[in-house]
Amino acid sequence: MIGGLLDRANVDAVLNDLDEYAVEEALRIAETHGGNEEGGPNTVTVISMGPERATEAVRKALSMGANDAILISDPKLAGADALMTAETLSAVISKNQYDIVICGTESTDARMSVVPAMISEKLGWAQLTFASKVEVDPSAKKTSITRVTEAGVDEIVAQFPCVVSVVEKINEPRYPSFKGIMAAKKKTIEICDLASTGASVSTSWSAVLDAAPRPPRAAGVVITDDGSGGTKFVDFLAEKKLI
Repeated sequence: MIGGLLDRANVDAVLNDLDEYAVEEALRIAETHGGNEEGGPNTVTVISMGPERATEAVRKALSMGANDAILISDPKLAGADALMTAETLSAVISKNQYDIVICGTESTDARMSVVPAMISEKLGWAQLTFASKVEVDPSAKKTSITRVTEAGVDEIVAQFPCVVSVVEKINEPRYPSFKGIMAAKKKTIEICDLASTGASVSTSWSAVLDAAPRPPRAAGVVITDDGSGGTKFVDFLAEKKLI
């Protein structure tokens, strides 16, 4: 960590695993309703925020079949928190006439699961989150999802435009074909800075003031069964408040 920010210089710029499910679902929806070829009735645009080398991750989505991409890249966005991220992404989304915005449920680093809901709030769109199934009716301009909760299964419907987040069990992301990889090299990635997005935020609302490394794992406890092993085991569980 450098200056309260994660040091990502030595980390590969890859597409977030959970966002691959969102890309796959967007492609399936487009293909189900007339395809997503150039000039077709449906297209899939990938929108991302990060340093310029994030184009590597965006190319993965393009090689899967997305039509084009927008990358918001600006040094001012380094270490952006969830609020700044949502504000920036929603500013870009609002400039285009999208029917549905599909997100992964969370990033694989912070795992906050709040950005999709924040985007919907910023845009004033309905939110359909944690979807395990998505169905779209273009003629009625509505989207319906199935969401599994502790209480059962929810069926939720909303009109276009809306924000959907999908869980990893919704599909199996496709592997980019050689043809798709070659085609992705020719697809357009529009790179814009923070000012051009029109976002009203210029800094994060929160900051990391201090951090400490995780303490080393302590040695395990060995219980020798001398006839009282069961009692010792129960006492250990009780001490750890596991029973």
